[in-house]
Amino acid sequence: MAAKLTLGPVFYNWSPDVWRDFYFRIADEAPVDVVCVGEAVCSKRQPFLDPLMPEVIERLRGAGKEVVLTTLALIMTRREEEAVREACAQDDLMVEANDLAAVSMLAGRPHVVGPLVNVYNEGTLGYLARNGTTRVSLPGELPGKSIAALAKAAIVDLEVQVFGRLPLAISARCYHARSRNLHKDSCQYVCADDPDGMDLDTLDGEPFLSVNGTQTLSYTYANLAAEVAELQSMGIGHLRLAPQHVDMVRVARCFRDLADGALEPARAIEHLEDLCDGVPFSNGYFHAVEGVRATGSLTV
Repeated sequence: MAAKLTLGPVFYNWSPDVWRDFYFRIADEAPVDVVCVGEAVCSKRQPFLDPLMPEVIERLRGAGKEVVLTTLALIMTRREEEAVREACAQDDLMVEANDLAAVSMLAGRPHVVGPLVNVYNEGTLGYLARNGTTRVSLPGELPGKSIAALAKAAIVDLEVQVFGRLPLAISARCYHARSRNLHKDSCQYVCADDPDGMDLDTLDGEPFLSVNGTQTLSYTYANLAAEVAELQSMGIGHLRLAPQHVDMVRVARCFRDLADGALEPARAIEHLEDLCDGVPFSNGYFHAVEGVRATGSLTV
């Protein structure tokens, strides 16, 4: 059976109307099965999204999508703890935990564990399964051999990110604010100036990471188009797409055709290159080399 497609949460600080319209279009046009909504990075953004959440969820559900409510990846204040606890108490939505505090709050009920929780071995999968986890989105730095070993254990359903910038770290400090000589508490929401992340360059002027508020991501877009068939043969049930400031409907169609065997990887990579406006691709982690590297079909 072909893997399902999951659209991860929007990590970036998109304006509320852009955020809403993005999900409306996903509902109406994108061949994805699961859609994650909510704020994973910065709680200061959540009040702008909350008024739109009911209509976004209703639109997605009306289109037959499974909706998953995403929670914060780093809980720093009592207010954030209460917000996550309230999200975890939802009884009509599946919840994705991106922090072990949320995993604890969700104990005993079905839930998803996101890629910002480090899951590297069968023992951790077993613990999460006993806690109520039904699906785990694996960290992007796992090599293919490790993914295969976890899939062989078949403890819970597994998901692997096949497109988009990889989430690498969350910090208590806001890099975006500091880049403008601002404090986190008076950040002026400058992260909204970079809807696809802010490039972080080496001293030689080469971009190698992307900054999104308190979050660090890869500069390259992960692209496992050539590895989709292998992932499905391992038993990976879900392929995750991370939203970027590109045409995600066309990206989703590309990976849907790949998973269904209707599109060759080489053609898929060509289509994705056309969509991504020169942002380099990488698949190094999967092949157990530096994550930033592009190997195999990506180098042709």
